[in-house]
Amino acid sequence: MARSRRRASSPRFNPQTFLESAGATSTVVTYRRGAVIYSQGDPADSVMYLRKGNVKLSVVSSAGKEAVIGMLGPGEFFGEGCLAGQRLRMGAAVARNGATVMTIPKRTMQALLHDQPAMSDLFIGKMLARNIRIEEDLVDQLFNTSEKRLARTLLRLASYGQLDAPATVMPAVSQETLAEIVGTTRSRVNVFMKKFRELGFIDDTHGLRVNPSLLSVVLRK
Repeated sequence: MARSRRRASSPRFNPQTFLESAGATSTVVTYRRGAVIYSQGDPADSVMYLRKGNVKLSVVSSAGKEAVIGMLGPGEFFGEGCLAGQRLRMGAAVARNGATVMTIPKRTMQALLHDQPAMSDLFIGKMLARNIRIEEDLVDQLFNTSEKRLARTLLRLASYGQLDAPATVMPAVSQETLAEIVGTTRSRVNVFMKKFRELGFIDDTHGLRVNPSLLSVVLRK
């Protein structure tokens, strides 16, 4: 009983504070909008932790076609493939609107995960959540219309940085990027955005704000 009370009253584990105070061998770099954090084919020798900003993950095919595979917000890890034996980056990571990134060498990250249970639990939790999100995206691409996929993308982007309640303000993102994520054309995204605006689902008067009622488009049969 006493042990449970102590665990419940302990402060939430903060990976950024831990990484900064544990003396981990790491570097922190701030990237400007559009800056490349790493490119596809670069050596995979470190794990990244996103402190501030947003990052786009993408893959380019041999034919030169780019596919956006992830949009990350503060508090997320990426580049973790090196821990599973990847020697080269399978995709690219680009700062969308500027990003502050902590780079942790592979061996340092392995030691932290082995020696620090709280860090290991948090990292595994984030990776599982990412895997679930990827599965949901796959189902979305296979069975939903582009309009529903766009609505779901906007709702997801608007919730970046929120732990308990969804945010309504979406980080700036171009229609071209939205088209890449959704898997449609920019002209189709433009049509849907206009429709969402007319129905009151979004408001771009002062930045793009997403109304939670947009969820009705996702749930519509």
